[in-house]
Amino acid sequence: MSKFNELINGDQPVLVDFHATWCAPCHTMAPILEALKTEIGSKARIIKVDIDKNQAAARQYNVRGVPTFILFKNGKQLWRQSGAIPKQMLEQAINQAL
Repeated sequence: MSKFNELINGDQPVLVDFHATWCAPCHTMAPILEALKTEIGSKARIIKVDIDKNQAAARQYNVRGVPTFILFKNGKQLWRQSGAIPKQMLEQAINQAL
């Protein structure tokens, strides 16, 4: 959890994908996130958090459904969205945080 806190408190935007292995929409989002990661390069980080293995983080950020995406910068939650969403929406949120 300390590595997670270190990442979200940095000045680089971090998109956190709260997901679960049993979640079909999460599997749908995986290739979209990979493509996005390639496009944004080092401008922002994308990290995945399995809610079953990291229940404390899921509770802390009130994650009720998966996938839930939360964009952090300097420890602040800048944007949040649940469910499978288009890559453009994720891209737009990240670009606004840069």
